[in-house]
Amino acid sequence: MFGRSKNEIPPPAIAKSADAVEVLRVWAEPGAPQQLVLKTTWDEPGAWGLLLVDVARHAAKAYAGEGIPEEEAFDRILQFFRAELESPTDELS
Repeated sequence: MFGRSKNEIPPPAIAKSADAVEVLRVWAEPGAPQQLVLKTTWDEPGAWGLLLVDVARHAAKAYAGEGIPEEEAFDRILQFFRAELESPTDELS
């Protein structure tokens, strides 16, 4: 029913493994809240904390590739993470 979107990021090589599972997909549009789907996957909810930190580190490395120092990018990510925890900018749907 749905084909692959031209805006979709191609899956990584690990996705070819029969044991691999996609756990999170996030879509963003300027001026609109992000939308996501996820699978709980792990028995331990705390595993999501590990995943979120890994995502933040990967994002900081990606920004470093665009000229923003990795440490500065990571600090900004943490700053906004804390701010969103303290005062959410939108409601979850």
